[in-house]
Amino acid sequence: MLWSFDELRGCSLRATDGSLGSVHDLLFDDSHWTVRWLVVDTAWLFGRRVLIAPQALRHPDALAREFPVALTKDQIKSAPDINTDLPVNRQHEADLYRYYGYGPYWMTMDNALTAGVAGVTLPPRMPIGHPERHSATEEEAGRAAGAHFINEGDPHLRSAREVTGYAIRGTDDSVGSVADFLIDEEGWVIRYLIADTGGWLSGRRVVIAPPWISNVSWATQEVQLQMTRAEIEASPEYNPDMTLDRDYEEQLHGHYGRRGYW
Repeated sequence: MLWSFDELRGCSLRATDGSLGSVHDLLFDDSHWTVRWLVVDTAWLFGRRVLIAPQALRHPDALAREFPVALTKDQIKSAPDINTDLPVNRQHEADLYRYYGYGPYWMTMDNALTAGVAGVTLPPRMPIGHPERHSATEEEAGRAAGAHFINEGDPHLRSAREVTGYAIRGTDDSVGSVADFLIDEEGWVIRYLIADTGGWLSGRRVVIAPPWISNVSWATQEVQLQMTRAEIEASPEYNPDMTLDRDYEEQLHGHYGRRGYW
């Protein structure tokens, strides 16, 4: 199922023993366009924001706009503290993964790339407090995975809230701006960006897949596409109220002459 980021914002999260809060933001890996963390607003922790990995989520209740979370409130309360207003670095991520008992995604990225899917499938979770979770230091685990630890923040983690509003350009002209993201619940991969075309298409929105992006300039806040403005104008019409199904996806990919991800 595809979820709109706009729909996800504000969705409630429920632990096994009570309400956790609501989704404030998503942090995604801009190398593979995969959601790595949900940023959760809490009230019962005096407004503290916490990070929860998508692996902890269970199938959502779309009508109630609620995600069950396979964690207790006490587990989340005792998790390593992170200031989500600052860039999240690899050390912070590793601390969280060790605490929750998940293998870091960068430890399994080679397997995911071999399979052709940049999802969030990770090694089995170990119970909190399991001695094997602390058998290796962060530096040892990082060196084994070839990871580079950047104190000022992981350069590949991006905020969906921040990227919303970035300008989008075709190969020959401006297209509009990033209005939303469509996220596949299976693997928590960002399947599409939704572009608001503004005035030139009477505010029509169009669908863009991340593989069709040639470059993202975080410095200038601009997304560069591989298509011309005319190609985008002729693309299958997208209605935000519609269910984006496989028929539409096949039309979309066929229009651009691109292979589907399925």
